[in-house]
Amino acid sequence: MREDLLHFIWKYKKLQLGNLKGSKNEVIQILDVGSHNLLSGPDFFNAKIQIDEQLWAGTVEMHIKSSDWYAHNHEIDPNYQNVILHVVWEDDCDVFRSDNTVIPTLVLREYISFSLLQEYQKLFYRKERSFINCGNEISGTSDFVLQNWLEVLYFERLERKTDLVAQMLKTSNNDWERVFFVLLFKNFGLKINGESFYEIANRLPYTVVRKIQGSKLQMESLFYGFAGFLDNDDTGDHYYNSLKKEFAFLKAKFHFLETPYQKPEFFKLRPSNFPTVRLSQLANLYVLHQNLFSKVVNAKSVEELYLVFTVSASEYWNNHYTFGKVSKNHVKILTRKFVDLLIVNTVLPIKLSYAKHMGRDVPEEIINIISAIAPESNTVISKFKSLNLLFPSAKESQAVIQLYNEYCTKNKCLQCAVGHQLLNRKP
Repeated sequence: MREDLLHFIWKYKKLQLGNLKGSKNEVIQILDVGSHNLLSGPDFFNAKIQIDEQLWAGTVEMHIKSSDWYAHNHEIDPNYQNVILHVVWEDDCDVFRSDNTVIPTLVLREYISFSLLQEYQKLFYRKERSFINCGNEISGTSDFVLQNWLEVLYFERLERKTDLVAQMLKTSNNDWERVFFVLLFKNFGLKINGESFYEIANRLPYTVVRKIQGSKLQMESLFYGFAGFLDNDDTGDHYYNSLKKEFAFLKAKFHFLETPYQKPEFFKLRPSNFPTVRLSQLANLYVLHQNLFSKVVNAKSVEELYLVFTVSASEYWNNHYTFGKVSKNHVKILTRKFVDLLIVNTVLPIKLSYAKHMGRDVPEEIINIISAIAPESNTVISKFKSLNLLFPSAKESQAVIQLYNEYCTKNKCLQCAVGHQLLNRKP
């Protein structure tokens, strides 16, 4: 038995309400279950309950055993002095307020249907479970319930991604363009170089980026210099030497400070993801679009965004992946798959954050964009697919990642729409 089942039963009024009696034989009528509190303090606020002839308004606390009240030290916590009803599964002792009056207790196990307990046990105590608790039943969930739940989950995940945006805004005096620049820089590094790219972007003086945005050579030299790629002595590579010379000029002009940094990695990366290539693509993107932030937040469709991100690395990289080493000729354009990741992890979080800041309503716009992007492919998605679920777009794949990470792995089935439907079904 888990405490979240008690919360579920109370919140959704799954107990047999007709003839409730407390542990001291008091007649109990639940007029309002109150508001579920997911933070510290009693479990439900603003409940209204009639006990015998007295109407009470206050908080409700729930435990598996009455004695848990003392195990959790509620008797010395002033936040629990307004508890009007103690709801438990097993009543093993009386609980007193600070004035020594007994808090009325309702024993839920006496008012729960057998079928609900049966479904609960099937959900949490299945021996053959190999992936998620409801693995055998999730594909049978009502399509209406599932699709609405997936949309909620997608926005939960998107909101979580906006947390970093909010933090960055606080440290940048609400400079939206700089925040977008840093976040985009980070996501150009993907998983392996994300943190080092993030560090580079934070060290880069964005005022200088704005000033040199018209020069591709200066922009690339700035990025490569701050990434530590221009530390070698002069070589026979004309492009490298030009970048090194230009960075020395910028360094003298703008008085860059030398700070320790973590160099980007090449190990375990496909050549197309080498930091040398990605930095050139990013530099060219900013040279191509003087007002990149504005174009991104005002884009109404995925097609507009694809046009914005139609960019390639400089010509030198057509036959190079690293400095000085010639390779087979290939134009290093941003692929659709890579741009999709940028849209999901950078553009849409910024778009939602900025829209909220400006008082605009953009959920439908965001849904249209995310629904036009192909779903990701990873281990979690593959396992959900094996349960006969369909993923027509990145909206669904992002949603099930949120579902798996925040609900399935944490056994929060009773906070999940799928779990609700399973517990509500008839035996």
